[in-house]
Amino acid sequence: MDLFSNSYFVLFLIIVIGFIIGRIKIKGISLDVSAVIFVALVFGHFGMVVPKDFQNLGLVLFIFTIGIQAGPSFFESFKKNGRELAILASILIISAGFITFLIFYFFDIDKSLVIGLLNGALTSTPGLAAAIDSTGSPLASIGYGIGYPFGVIGVILFVSFLPKILRLNIKDEEKKYKDQITTDFPEIRRKHFVVENENVIGKTFGELNIRFMTKAVISRIMHDNVAMAPEPEIILHKGDIVKAVGTLEALERVKLLIGAEVETEIPLDINYDVRSILVTNKEVVKKTLGQLNILDTYHATITRIRRSGINISPSPSSKLQFGDKLIVVCHKDNMKDVSRIFGDDTSKLSSTDFLPIATGIILGILVGKISLNFDSFSFSLGLTGGILMVALVLGRTGKTGPILWTMTGAANQLLRQFGLLFFLAAVGTSAGTSLVETFQQYGLELFFYGVLITLIPMIITTFFARYFWKLNILTLLGTLTGSMTSTPGLAAVDNMVDADAPAIAYATVYPIAMVLLIVVVQILSLL
Repeated sequence: MDLFSNSYFVLFLIIVIGFIIGRIKIKGISLDVSAVIFVALVFGHFGMVVPKDFQNLGLVLFIFTIGIQAGPSFFESFKKNGRELAILASILIISAGFITFLIFYFFDIDKSLVIGLLNGALTSTPGLAAAIDSTGSPLASIGYGIGYPFGVIGVILFVSFLPKILRLNIKDEEKKYKDQITTDFPEIRRKHFVVENENVIGKTFGELNIRFMTKAVISRIMHDNVAMAPEPEIILHKGDIVKAVGTLEALERVKLLIGAEVETEIPLDINYDVRSILVTNKEVVKKTLGQLNILDTYHATITRIRRSGINISPSPSSKLQFGDKLIVVCHKDNMKDVSRIFGDDTSKLSSTDFLPIATGIILGILVGKISLNFDSFSFSLGLTGGILMVALVLGRTGKTGPILWTMTGAANQLLRQFGLLFFLAAVGTSAGTSLVETFQQYGLELFFYGVLITLIPMIITTFFARYFWKLNILTLLGTLTGSMTSTPGLAAVDNMVDADAPAIAYATVYPIAMVLLIVVVQILSLL
């Protein structure tokens, strides 16, 4: 039996060799998982092909997990720097279209061929479909085949070497990004204050509504050397010590309201307990702390929420997400009931429910098939666009009835890596089969034009991003790969950094770039 005719053997052999090569570092730079596609190109050249079903399966899983993870931050990013990212994506696509027009106009290259070249250089299958539909010529597919190999490899090389070219340290840029997150979600502190303000003496916690007035949480109070939980009916007396948890700004407001800061520590009463509780009960996901009202029911206080590595100061309007870690203070007798309400089941964090994943992918495929018809052309999101858009919405929604759309970080990472390896292996062997033949038939001239269409728009976009908007390199890398509709490019970036900024930027600009490229293709075909 010829092992190399067995597609499963070839698939996993490519992955193994790719991982070995990917771990080789030259001057601190390695290809990591992206080495798989280079190995696949060689295998493809020698006639070993991984079936396209593996490519589609891998693409579906990779894009879906990206969308689910980026969903919550995707819509928030539009409120912050989404406009700048959309402009950058537009600059890249329009400049690529303009370069394509110049090649067609000055070098007398067949229009259908050069339009296909544009889509190959930007690795856009939806764009190719639009090109074939608008030109009605098979030359568009040939142009796509010539431009595609470097479209894949060129983006990977560009984003891999860009930090070095710009003389930027990825770890430093990650720190800047995480510092920015800290600015958006300030560090939670705890301090003690002595009750001195005459306006609060003799009033109950319920009357003062300190959480509303200061945005801080009172976790403990000490009266006559007796520590107790801050229940609504407890009255503040002069000289009482109050422990507050919140941002520095919130604690300053507590100081103004209550009295001076003191070094006195309040010991925890032996009848009270402080515990971290995991939110794993689907029934409380998306509910606010105000709706749960555990303070009045169980005399329990939530002093902070830890989510995705960030400490968040809780408020009655805070919505819970699956996997949140809550710091809870309450009487030992009530702690078991409070724990039961939130779930606190670590085994649920390691389990994955495939029903939401399969349902989400089906919805994405159906959305991708919806076609919008205009006078001169039709548009559809396609497989990738449909799944990405649905995953973003589901990731943002979090939960629908009993269905929880979000995944744990470990499950998401495993499925993403699994899908990515299949996708890279299949794409590489497919491109490798026609690599040499297309060069022999059409020469290096068209390949060179494809290289220009791939690289020049990225260089122009990088210039605008760095020197006009001072964009963080992590966000820039995601913007470039999303604008180039390059999933392998994102894979390369994903393995370079330990932050979700590239994935968020990719998800933000990908739909914009995909739609705009189809429009550009339609315009070029009419010229």
